[in-house]
Amino acid sequence: MNNEFIESLIEQNPDAIIFADIKGTIQVWNMAAEHIFGFSKEEAVGASLDIIIPENLRKTHWRGFKQAIQIGRTKYAGKFLPTKSLHADGSVIYVDLGFSIVLDFANNVIGALSSVRDITTKYKENRAIRKRLSELENIQK
Repeated sequence: MNNEFIESLIEQNPDAIIFADIKGTIQVWNMAAEHIFGFSKEEAVGASLDIIIPENLRKTHWRGFKQAIQIGRTKYAGKFLPTKSLHADGSVIYVDLGFSIVLDFANNVIGALSSVRDITTKYKENRAIRKRLSELENIQK
């Protein structure tokens, strides 16, 4: 497979595909990432992952990121985790985030690959349902 074919697969993926090097600098940012986060490829590539991490979550994120880079794996491999993220307009969005550590052919860690889905609408709908259910349960008591 050639690089153009791989780039085409990444660009056509409906999930945001983000690759960050071992320092957390974004190297790959596809069209879905542009749509979900609101940053163009030109704005995102070369920037820190901090552009999409809420400030109150950064310390925890970087601790986990550095640990995963150091040991070459993550306990979350193969799983999507719901979390908060930042949109370019400054608003908080909710995403399902899956990530893995990427190794080169010599098994050296070269970065982290993330697959991201926007779940903001679903999250807000579920939160409204839970709130209404709680209200109904309180009325019954």
